[in-house]
Amino acid sequence: MPIKSFKGKIANDTQDTIVLHTNDGSTGYRLVKFQLLGLTENEDYETTVKIFKVAQDPTALSDSIDFNDNTLLAAGLYGDATSSAVRPSQIVIFDNEIFNQDIFVSHKATSGSTAINYYIELEQVKLDISENTVATLKDIRNQS
Repeated sequence: MPIKSFKGKIANDTQDTIVLHTNDGSTGYRLVKFQLLGLTENEDYETTVKIFKVAQDPTALSDSIDFNDNTLLAAGLYGDATSSAVRPSQIVIFDNEIFNQDIFVSHKATSGSTAINYYIELEQVKLDISENTVATLKDIRNQS
């Protein structure tokens, strides 16, 4: 199936929406790549970027990661420093779940307030009627 890619620059303490929903819900998506990249090489970073199945409260964005949260699809930590001896590092973990609704990217920096770049690849999956129903019901349950 085709791969759809999304890239963006997200400011600290904000959330981006990636619109994926369709009228009939017959197109599903699976996360296949999630990467983070600082804006410049000479910047201090300690930041957390997460992808959720539901919108987060913008006043409660957090840098803590809870894998027990069933709305969390992916989490990434990115670190860098102005010192030339320090190289950028990133840790990214994502779920293999299929979803058919919009997703939400949040960013919370532990130190500094710099924006960060993200890159996401999603594999498109054609859903039959039963898979469509299951994915849609999961999304409805997560919204309540």
